[in-house]
Amino acid sequence: MKKADIGLIGLAVMGENLVMNMESKGFTVAVYNRTTAKVDSFVEGRAKGKNIIGTHSLEELIDSLAKPRKVFMMIKAGQAVDDMIEQLIPLMEEGDIIIDGGNSHFPDTIRRTAYVESKGLLYIGCGVSGGEEGALKGPSMMPGGSPKAWPSVKPILQAICAKVEDGSPCCDWVGENGAGHFVKMVHNGIEYGDMQLICEAYQLMRDGLGMSNEEMHEVFDDWNKGELDSYLIQITSEILGYKDENGESTVDYILDTAGQKGTGKWTAIAALDEGVPLTLIGEAVFARCLSAIKDERVKASGIFPKTIPGFDGDRKAMIEDLRKALYASKIISYAQGYMLMRDAAKSYGWNLNYGGIALMWRGGCIIRSVFLGKIKEAYDKDPELSNLLMDDYFASVIKELVPSWRRIASCAALSGIPMPAMSSALSWFDGFTTASLPANLLQAQRDYFGAHTYERLDAPRGEHFHTDWTGHGGKTSASTYNA
Repeated sequence: MKKADIGLIGLAVMGENLVMNMESKGFTVAVYNRTTAKVDSFVEGRAKGKNIIGTHSLEELIDSLAKPRKVFMMIKAGQAVDDMIEQLIPLMEEGDIIIDGGNSHFPDTIRRTAYVESKGLLYIGCGVSGGEEGALKGPSMMPGGSPKAWPSVKPILQAICAKVEDGSPCCDWVGENGAGHFVKMVHNGIEYGDMQLICEAYQLMRDGLGMSNEEMHEVFDDWNKGELDSYLIQITSEILGYKDENGESTVDYILDTAGQKGTGKWTAIAALDEGVPLTLIGEAVFARCLSAIKDERVKASGIFPKTIPGFDGDRKAMIEDLRKALYASKIISYAQGYMLMRDAAKSYGWNLNYGGIALMWRGGCIIRSVFLGKIKEAYDKDPELSNLLMDDYFASVIKELVPSWRRIASCAALSGIPMPAMSSALSWFDGFTTASLPANLLQAQRDYFGAHTYERLDAPRGEHFHTDWTGHGGKTSASTYNA
């Protein structure tokens, strides 16, 4: 009997679709699911007549694989992954490969890579983006872990992933241990930011300009033909144009409380750990938290009633300003995300290919957009680029967008329309482009109450000073200094 090229554990919708994708590219796939009835229904139904082998135990799965054995887990992140690894290790041999395709937290992947390697096996933590359709037709894939495992899995992963216009695969080796899942986490954080920015544009059009869903559908459709061309803008247009069997807009009947699975929160926590000002994504996460306290918001709206003034200006000009503000904010979101990846790469010793990451995100994934091509060009031109805004192209674009961005932020503030992500992006930009921030006063305050010391403009960096602000504080200063 022919051995399978790869095995997959976990036949939920993503797992099933990845199997169908692999088989369609010429690979034989062995499948296993904890509930074995699911294996039978899949093999006898959707997978009937295809090069897919159903197995009813992990032993049978491993026995059905060609060496080096490759097992792709599509199971729930967390303890379930650790439990499965423990069951697989005794059944596998030196050089065999375990792949985690779930949304695992990157510190877990760092730990698991070291553990699996200590047992003589190889490990890959692979971020997979694109939802169920992407899994079937070509997702974006971000593998990291044991570098020795990459040559064995590369032909399969690059065959099943999305491709950009020139045929380049949206999958390449990201880096050691947890790098793949870290990059996927940042992708998801940027996804949170993109979605929140679009929702803020929608609310300004709906509440500030009094636009109908049909009008907004047309605006987003138009935006999708230019610089904002992206999957999320496209689906927003389609959502706003969708009507149910009664001719009603479904979006109007959806409760305004957002869910989240935690990857945006992880991104914000990682930014705090690294000391990176990831303000836009942080605000996008908090916006979902704020949406969840619906009952309190309804009560508060009664205590603090507001009337949004009717708009009597040039609506077409306002919509164009909004498009530019959305584009500017989107650039900031990616600039912040890349700052986080750069700092984490230093902390964890990863050699990340930043242009390659933009290429991986160009197709298949939720944040895919034309704009990512410009990011790839920026990092191809200067692999050591410290910040996206330092690139000539993005610097010139931002300069052109800033006036519109300021007008939109002002309009929203004066109208009482919340724009946490868009306005925080503008504040971050203003801070990033300010040579002298008020942190000199902050350091003086820290030194006053805690003797935390400060550096001086007229002394070399790294030399620290303490002032006895009250005259009776003494000369002793704190032993640690943190800027």
